Parts: sequence; C-alpha cells; structure tokens
Amino acid sequence: MEKIGAISTLSALAHDIRIDVFRLLIRAGASGVSAGQIAETLKIRPNTLSNNLSILSGAGLVTSLREGRSVRYFANMDAMHGLLSFLMEECCGGRADLCQPLLDQITCAPPMPNPTEPDL
Repeated sequence: MEKIGAISTLSALAHDIRIDVFRLLIRAGASGVSAGQIAETLKIRPNTLSNNLSILSGAGLVTSLREGRSVRYFANMDAMHGLLSFLMEECCGGRADLCQPLLDQITCAPPMPNPTEPDL
C-alpha cells in the first residue's frame, strides 16, 4: 500500500459510524452482515448507512454480495492487512519480519492448505 492509499483508508475509518460498521463486519467474519442487519444492530437509518458503506467500499475496506433483494457486506481483511503492513513496515528497527506473525494473527488469515496432506 502506498501513502495515498493509507491516507484514504484511514480517512474512511475516521468517522464514528464507519468505524462501528467496519468493526461489526470484522466480528462477523466470513459470513458477513446484511445491510438491514447492520442498520438494525447499530441503529442507523438506511440512507445514512448506505452513504457510509459507499465510503468504506470506495476505500476498499468493504466488499458486498447481492443476495436477491438484499446486500451482504464483508470486511476486506486484505485491505486491513495492507494498511497495517504499511503502518508497521519500519517497526522493530526496520525488521518488519519480526512483526509478521502479529500481522498474520490480527488479520485472521485462514491457514493455507498443505499440498502434501490429502483432502479429507
């Protein structure tokens, strides 16, 4: 991630509703949350939510999937990983490799399949 992208991402999160929405989506994980459920849980008017989801989506922090008449939203953990990596790239005296285990744990990346193990 470049500096301009990091600024855009941080700017999108720098709002009380948007950070609440993003944290809710992070808690939901891979199942995501429908727009109606977000509005109900956070007590946000639908038009206000729509505007804030557009900003988060524009910053690459949120993805969506249409399900009939509803839309389900997901936190884009790759974008969060990119932001955290950018912010921490000079950590530990320039030894970013020391921070990588922390980044991997924070972003909840699913384990990569081991090609030597057969699928069960």
